[in-house]
Amino acid sequence: MHYFKHSVALALFAALSLGSLSAQAYEQDKTYKITILHTNDHHGHFWRNDYGEYGLAAQKTLVDGIRKEVAAEGGSVLLLSGGDINTGVPESDLQDAEPDFRGMNLIGYDAMAVGNHEFDNPLSVLRQQEKWAKFPFLSANIYQKSTGERLFKPWALFKRGGLKIAVIGLTTDDTAKIGNPEYFTDIEFRKPAEEAKLVIQELQQNEKPDVILATTHMGHYDNGNYGSNAPGDVEMARSLPAGSLAMIVGGHSQDPVCMAAENKKQVDYVPGTPCAPDRQNGIWIVQAHEWGKYVGRADFEFRNGEMKLVHYQLIPVNLKKKVTYDNGQSERVLYTPQIAENPQMMSLLTPFQNKGKAQLQVKIGSVNGHLEGDRSKVRFVQTNMGHLLLAAQMARSNADFAVMSGGGIRDSIEAGDITYKDVMKVQPFGNVLTYVDMSGKEVVDYLTAVAPDEVGFRRLSAVCQRQFRGQRR
Repeated sequence: MHYFKHSVALALFAALSLGSLSAQAYEQDKTYKITILHTNDHHGHFWRNDYGEYGLAAQKTLVDGIRKEVAAEGGSVLLLSGGDINTGVPESDLQDAEPDFRGMNLIGYDAMAVGNHEFDNPLSVLRQQEKWAKFPFLSANIYQKSTGERLFKPWALFKRGGLKIAVIGLTTDDTAKIGNPEYFTDIEFRKPAEEAKLVIQELQQNEKPDVILATTHMGHYDNGNYGSNAPGDVEMARSLPAGSLAMIVGGHSQDPVCMAAENKKQVDYVPGTPCAPDRQNGIWIVQAHEWGKYVGRADFEFRNGEMKLVHYQLIPVNLKKKVTYDNGQSERVLYTPQIAENPQMMSLLTPFQNKGKAQLQVKIGSVNGHLEGDRSKVRFVQTNMGHLLLAAQMARSNADFAVMSGGGIRDSIEAGDITYKDVMKVQPFGNVLTYVDMSGKEVVDYLTAVAPDEVGFRRLSAVCQRQFRGQRR
């Protein structure tokens, strides 16, 4: 693997001190092999997309192959999710993500962080999902206000090949701000970094694990520049005792965390190429983009209380690129060799896919051009999809102008017929349109508040799609 120069190539083989050795159960001078596999921000993608990319059936084939390979070398595997299993694909949303959790069971996930989109539904739905899942939902920083007790397990303990491994779960404290307030009347999101310190100390004192990992849903922001978001993995790693975690398996920002230089991610990571994870304060930080597009693989060696990262990669799950030929024709071709879909998984998921599809293929309209809803566009620039949605809101409410979060637009629509499924993919959250009467001065005050300076002004374009009656901005 070729990484950016200076520290990373050497750092991959640097040792992480995991605390006192006196109380540990591992054998001295023995090398243990442990492979951490990870995904995040699944968002309902249990089935392959229209181009045959990702999906849990191919993911199972990939993970099964890695398990077999690692076992043959005397190692063990731990499979973690950075959360946000919910919301994004109508076939999943209509069934409360039951196919997704049952599919994750079949793959053999060991634990997941609770993501903010787990709260797109009432807590009763989340509790049902916990019953479907055969793995724990982890979050140390979510509390019930009325009792002061945690709503989820703060950590889970695993025995792998003679090692005792603790996995901590943490959730962005932005959740209460960006979710439905009706669902948070008795829920408190405490600062993840502060809870992490407490939990690590408690684990070291009481459980004495050989290795401590964290699976988080907090986001990765270059050099800790988190802007208007809550602090993420980088900031937390810097705030903890050096090397107190072996690795943070992240999510939320939906990036492939592949570093181009110190404190700077690659902007356009190419699937199948080398990926250098971030390292802050002796703690590795990884994230596998979104939707099951990749399975992250971190191969560690543990010896005498030290964890050494030997190899890391993001493995594409049937990702494809569009190739246009000289004759003008185009096709999508695989970046890496095809991964077959596991028959057992297909048998499990096909009834769910057919059930959802039957409800979603109703035609409701058509469009003669592409409506842009890609995440990389709607969060940073104005788009025709944003203007269309706002025009519809203005027409429905007879408003003079409209504002919405660009992050609420979740997909594009291609030219041709539009189905109920297409609309649900664009706006999957079931939000309610709100109308407010404002004076001209109040409008100015509002715009001033959300754009206080140059950075804030740019941020306004990033997070809002805006349209005024008779004028576009």
